[in-house]
Amino acid sequence: MSPDQYCQNKTAASGSSFYYSFLFLPTEQRRAITALYAFCREVDDCVDNCSDLSIATNKLDWWRGEIDACFAERPSHPVTRALLPSLARYNLPAEHFHEIIDGMRMDLHQHRYANFSELALYCHRVAGVVGLLSAEIFGYRHRQTLKYAETLGTAMQLTNIIRDVREDAERGRVYLPADELRDHGIDAESVLQAGEALKGLLAVQARRARDYYQRALSYLPDEDRYPQRAGLIMAAIYQALLQEIAADGYNVVQRRLSLTPVRKLWIAWRTARRERRRQRRYAHG
Repeated sequence: MSPDQYCQNKTAASGSSFYYSFLFLPTEQRRAITALYAFCREVDDCVDNCSDLSIATNKLDWWRGEIDACFAERPSHPVTRALLPSLARYNLPAEHFHEIIDGMRMDLHQHRYANFSELALYCHRVAGVVGLLSAEIFGYRHRQTLKYAETLGTAMQLTNIIRDVREDAERGRVYLPADELRDHGIDAESVLQAGEALKGLLAVQARRARDYYQRALSYLPDEDRYPQRAGLIMAAIYQALLQEIAADGYNVVQRRLSLTPVRKLWIAWRTARRERRRQRRYAHG
C-alpha cells in the first residue's frame, strides 16, 4: 500500500465530514490535505485509543520526533512519507505540527477548563492550527485569510465539543468552561445528569460557535473564497450539524446526531457550485 493510499484509507474510515470537502480539490491539494488529516487522526488516536498515560505520552513523543525526521527528509511512517512532498510545496511550518501534538498532549493532562480562555487555547492547538495549515494548502492572496482559517477551525471544534459531550464525559473529559458550568448550576463530575440545565448551557455554547462561524466568514476576502472552498464546505456541513443539534433541543446525552453521507455530499456539492458561481461573478467585475 502506498503512503497516499494509507492516508486515503485513514481518512475515509474515520467517516469525517472533512472527507467530502476534499473531493472538490485538485489532485495535489487533495493528497496534501488528506495526509494532513491522516496525521491529525494518528495523533488523536494516540490519546483516545490508549488508556495508559505513559504509553500515550511515548506515542506522542514518537510523533514529535517523526515530524522532525520528516522535515529533515527522513520520514518512516506512511503518513509522514505522504506529507513530505507537501512541506516545501505549500510552505507548511514544522511548529504548526508540533502545536497540534501539544494540543493532543493537553488531553492527557488537562480534563477540565477553568474558563473559555483556557478552552480557546486548546481549540486553537487542535483545530485552529489545522485551519492554518489547511489554508496554506488551499492557497490565498490575503494574509487576513489566515485569520479566517484559524477562527473557522475553532468554530468547528466548538461544534464538536457540543456534539461529543457524552463521549467526552465518559472518558473523564469535560470541555465546557468550569465557570459557565457553575453559572448553570452544573457539577462537572455529573454533567451527564444535568438534564435541562445542560441543554441551557449547550445553547450558550452553540451561540458562541455561531459567532465564531460568522466572524470567520467575515474575515475571508472575496478573492480568496474560491481557493478556500474546501474550508467553506466544511463550515457548511458543520453549521448544518449545529442546526440539527439545536433543532433536537441539545439532546446530545441521549443520542449523538450526525448528518448522513448523502446529505454531506449534497451540502458539499451545493457549496462548491455556489462558490464557483461567485468566483465567476467576481472575475467579471
